[in-house]
Amino acid sequence: MRAPINTIIALAATTTTAFAANGAQADDPGILCWAFLGFCAVIFAGQLVPAAMLLFGAAKALFTKPLEAKSKA
Repeated sequence: MRAPINTIIALAATTTTAFAANGAQADDPGILCWAFLGFCAVIFAGQLVPAAMLLFGAAKALFTKPLEAKSKA
């Protein structure tokens, strides 16, 4: 009973690499891949604009001289 099981396991272990190497490599990305990358770029750009506005607003507040209060004379 043990010999047929060992034979089946040995046969399956040697044939799986042959099935895996049977031209499964894609040469070029498809349209869905490019659409996904474009969607990621839109999300990145959409988050970059408010971050840049916040950064430049904070830099402007840090490097400008505050208005001095007018003294009442």
